[in-house]
Amino acid sequence: MSDLIAQRESAPISELDRGRRRVPGSGRRGRGPGQSAWWALVFIGPTALGLLVFYLWPTVRTFAMSFTQTGPFGGSTFVGLDNYVRLFQDPTLVHALLNTAEYTVIALIGIPIAIAIAALLNTTGLKGRSAYRTLYFIPVVTMPAAIALVWRMIYNGDYGVLNQFLHLFGIQGKSWLTDPSTALVAVAVVGIWAGLGTNVVIFLAGLQGIPDTVLEAADLDGAGPIRKFFSITIPLLSPSIFFVSVVSVIGALQVFDLIYMMLGKSNPALPNTETIVYLFYQAGFIDNERGYAAAIAFLLLVIILILTVIQFRLQKKWVHYE
Repeated sequence: MSDLIAQRESAPISELDRGRRRVPGSGRRGRGPGQSAWWALVFIGPTALGLLVFYLWPTVRTFAMSFTQTGPFGGSTFVGLDNYVRLFQDPTLVHALLNTAEYTVIALIGIPIAIAIAALLNTTGLKGRSAYRTLYFIPVVTMPAAIALVWRMIYNGDYGVLNQFLHLFGIQGKSWLTDPSTALVAVAVVGIWAGLGTNVVIFLAGLQGIPDTVLEAADLDGAGPIRKFFSITIPLLSPSIFFVSVVSVIGALQVFDLIYMMLGKSNPALPNTETIVYLFYQAGFIDNERGYAAAIAFLLLVIILILTVIQFRLQKKWVHYE
């Protein structure tokens, strides 16, 4: 037995390897499909193709169209910068930009409202949280036409619910959508109400992501509810606030459907509520001046791009990431 062991130990390594059984799958594997960069392109391809077809190409096409003038029977001719010169000399552009800026500022008021509602829904021991979340989210999935129709009835100066409610307190109501001083604010309130559900859900998710240990440490330090909210909750919620603010600004700058459906073409307050997108609609679909409408659309794109870049630059000073 000892001679056999000695012979085994003195055998060359190559002979031992030759006699050893191969374990299935222990050999060198070839390059699998999961290790190929082509498979990444297969998964990214559909999304990239969609962005190219539905976003990048229309942007390039709009920019090229802004240097042309559309004929009455189709076709177009190159006019250079004439559309942009005409646009910046148009007095309605200034009013549209001011109306758009005013609507955007009012729409941003919905952010602190959504934070307050989300904080209340995040209260420990609150029953029916899912039901409240669903109720706030219903306007988000409701068609804008239905929202406009309902709120036109609410704002009606003769039989509107809002004026009837104010009459109970002895307050004389008005025709909110035909008064130039209140029409834009009334539409902005509807915009806040319609988008409140999305913001509440986002902020509620952000609040639930705040570690309990941080809040417990604040309790041990003697911090009250208000101090915890402004010193801990708001800073830790700042990434969600930043995201909502960017999306809200972009959405407010593109407002059109509510103004178009709630006011109508013959409304005397329309000049005080026209936005830049409404000018685009007027030029492109009513006056059939597609080149001029393309210039308006590209101007709006530049404005959105500049404001978004500014927001991303400023977020470094107030957004706190864990």
